[in-house]
Amino acid sequence: MTSRAPLAERMRPRSLADFVGQQHLLGEGKFLSSVLKRRRLPSIILWGPPGSGKTTLARLLADAVGGDLVTLSAVTAGVKDIRQQAERAQQQRLLGGPVVLFVDEIHRFNKAQQDALLPHVEKGTLTLIGATTETPSFEVNSALLSRCRVLTLEALGDDAIGWIVDRALSDAERGLGGADLGLDRAARDALVTAADGDARTALNALEVAAEHASAAGREVIDSNDIAEAMQQRLVRYDKGGEEHYKTVSAFIKSMRGSDPDAALHYMVRMLEAGEDPIFILRRMVIFASEDIGNADPNALRVALDATNAVRLIGLPEGVLPMTQAVTYLACAPKSNAVITAYGRARRDVLDHPGAPIPPHIVNAPTALHKQLGHGRGYKYPHNFDGNFVVERYLPEPLQGRIYYEPSNQGHEVELGARLSAWRSAAAEEE
Repeated sequence: MTSRAPLAERMRPRSLADFVGQQHLLGEGKFLSSVLKRRRLPSIILWGPPGSGKTTLARLLADAVGGDLVTLSAVTAGVKDIRQQAERAQQQRLLGGPVVLFVDEIHRFNKAQQDALLPHVEKGTLTLIGATTETPSFEVNSALLSRCRVLTLEALGDDAIGWIVDRALSDAERGLGGADLGLDRAARDALVTAADGDARTALNALEVAAEHASAAGREVIDSNDIAEAMQQRLVRYDKGGEEHYKTVSAFIKSMRGSDPDAALHYMVRMLEAGEDPIFILRRMVIFASEDIGNADPNALRVALDATNAVRLIGLPEGVLPMTQAVTYLACAPKSNAVITAYGRARRDVLDHPGAPIPPHIVNAPTALHKQLGHGRGYKYPHNFDGNFVVERYLPEPLQGRIYYEPSNQGHEVELGARLSAWRSAAAEEE
C-alpha cells in the first residue's frame, strides 16, 4: 500500500489480532471465533454503522479461512458481474479453494441482482459476505436473508477510537509516526467525541489535522486543528435509511415520555443533518392528536402554528417556533384516548358496515322523507336544561358502545366528568 493512500486505508488491520472492537462476535466462544476455528465460514451479512469495520472484517475473515476474496460494489455491479464471479467461484472450487464474495452496500442490490446471487449462495458455490448500514430485513429479500447469518456490528466505543488514533500517530511504517507529531489531550478528546464511533472519520480527520499543524510549523496537533478538520463532519443520519428511522422514533418517544431535552436533541440532530423541517413538523402535528389529544386541545394549535410559521419565515429563524412547539408538546399532559377511540369506532364500522342510522336523527327535507318517519321524535338539545337530553344516536346494533374514554390528564379531567354525567343519565333511562 503506497504512502499516498489515505491514512484510514493505510491503517487497516492486517490480522484479526489487530482488529479493534466487536468482541461480542470475535471474543472467545463467540460466533466468529467458533467458526474460524473450524475454518468454515458461512454466508453472512455484516450490519452496522459507518466506520465500525465491516469491510476490514470481511477481508480478514476471508484470509482466516484461506479464501480468495472478490469484491463487488452494489452501486456499480450488475447481474452480469455476479454471474461472472459465480463462474469463477465454480472453477476455483475445483482447485480446492473457496471464493468469498464481498458485496459492499448490499442493500443497494435490486431484486434481480439478489435473485442472481441466490442460487450460488444456496449451493455453496461461493461464500457471501454482505455489508450494509440498513436494516437487512427491510432491504434484503427473505430468500437470500434466510441463507445468511446476520451479524450486528456496534459503533466503536471511545476507548477503541482513542486506541486507533494513538496507533496511527505512533506507527512509522503506515501511520504518522515518521512526522514526529504530538496530539494534545484536549484535541484527542475532541477528535474521539466528534468521530462518534466511526474509525474512518477519526483517521481521516486526524490526517487533515496533522497536515494543518505541519503547515503552521507546529509539532503538536491542537483543538483548533481538530475543529478545522471536522468542520465538514455531518451528523450521522441518512434521510432514507436506518439512522433516519431510529432518530425519528427516538424523537417521538422522547416527546411521549415528556422529556423536552431529549426531544429537542433529536429535533436538532435531524435539522443539522439536513432533514426537511416540514417533515419534522408533520410528526409534531400527528403527535399532538395521537399522544396529547384533548388532554390539551391547544397542543394541536401550537403544532399547526409552528408549521405555518416555518413555511412563512423558513430557516434558520424557523428553528425558534419549532423549539417552542417541541418543548410545549413534550411538557403537555399526555393522552392516547383519541387514537384509541378511533380504533374502536373503526372496528365497529368494519364489523357493521351497513348499520342503519336511527330515523329520528335523519333529516326530512321532503314529504316522502317525513312519511318514512325521518326526523320524527327528534329531541333538540337546546330546548332542554343544560342543552342536553338523552337520545339514541348510534345505530341499533351498536347502542351502548363506548369509544372515547377521556384520560385523567389535563383538560380531559373536565371532559371526563361531563361525559360521565351524560352517560349515567342515558343509562338510567334504559
